[in-house]
Amino acid sequence: MCKILLSALLMGFLLPKFTSGKTLNNHQPDKITVAVYYFPNYHTNDQRNIKNKGENWSEWELIKAAKPRFTGNEQPKVPLWGYTDEKDPKVMAQKIKAASKYGIDCLIFDWYMYEDGPFLNRCLDEGFLKAKNVSKVKFALMWANHDWEDIHPYTKDSPHKLLYPGTVTAKRFDEICDLLISHYFIQPNYWKIDGKAYFSIYDIQKFMDGFGSVEATKAAMKRLNDKAVAAGLKGVHWNIVAWGRPVLPVEKVPANYPELIKLLGFDSATSYVWVHHAGLPDQQTDFNKVRDQYFAYWAEAKRDYKVPYYPNVSMGWDPTPRCDLKSEWGNYGYPFTNTIGNNTPKNFRIALQKTKDKMLADPKGPRIMNINSWNEWTEGSYLEPDTKTKFGYLKAVKSVFK
Repeated sequence: MCKILLSALLMGFLLPKFTSGKTLNNHQPDKITVAVYYFPNYHTNDQRNIKNKGENWSEWELIKAAKPRFTGNEQPKVPLWGYTDEKDPKVMAQKIKAASKYGIDCLIFDWYMYEDGPFLNRCLDEGFLKAKNVSKVKFALMWANHDWEDIHPYTKDSPHKLLYPGTVTAKRFDEICDLLISHYFIQPNYWKIDGKAYFSIYDIQKFMDGFGSVEATKAAMKRLNDKAVAAGLKGVHWNIVAWGRPVLPVEKVPANYPELIKLLGFDSATSYVWVHHAGLPDQQTDFNKVRDQYFAYWAEAKRDYKVPYYPNVSMGWDPTPRCDLKSEWGNYGYPFTNTIGNNTPKNFRIALQKTKDKMLADPKGPRIMNINSWNEWTEGSYLEPDTKTKFGYLKAVKSVFK
């Protein structure tokens, strides 16, 4: 334990002080834990973004520049709080206050860590963890270990430019394990299920590619679990993000999720966004139709995965801000895809209520669900208030779960 803490200090991390909070789990009969994904690309001067986009760039620039690409395409979205910088602790304190007020228990940060170092980490490390009210919500990590391509924005028909490969070596992973524990898992408000630190893997194929085999992957997972136990935790709660329809151009669906879950010993499964499981046949596919497709997938996942499956509710889908404005718009492949329409706060609330009812109807089922997303502004899926609906989506969460 001392060695781990010393390692954190040597890396320059300052651990904030927290008040203790209860462990969120899935054993309370009627209480459903609500977790929300957080995409941290809305702060300036990340070193990789400086190199590729220039100083003071964030994805707010794409939101500011967005325009309607077809009739009914409601762009640009305008944030009610303004184009804030999330690496500022005061900015994150505002978000934490709203999340806590409107019934959100946990923020799951999309976490980017590559062979050569971190990416988009300043929001979490400098903003969230140093906010004065950080103890008001739990947090967890979803390792967004997919390849990172230059698609911000993407010009139609241009070659796909790979910037950062998602795979890491076994040696690098062991270093990452120490960082995970020393800087995140041991925090009092890190989300733990039955005493185990929740850690989610977005792209299981990329994860395995770095180790070379299922056996080597399982051994690496055990090493992280053992280190967590040595640090005083009960271990790691391994969560797998499952998807059946690739969205990003680099995504490849594994052949057999149920088999991988069993072989690798995952504790639970979940989803990131509805469009990983639902088709969008229309330019603006109706939100309720997409919801029903996802619910059909949910039934299959519950039957096939043999571990608890944590359902997802997505607020919407519209990646047009990531499409180069000079390119003709059409359904050509991400980010040029069809969108979700009619995703009003009312319909979002109905989806949340249906999800809650379905979960409570199963007395032995899990009591954990997640939402996409707190701030996927450039993919049209966010809870943060905008100038049109104000706090409508957050109020929907509160009306169902608070």
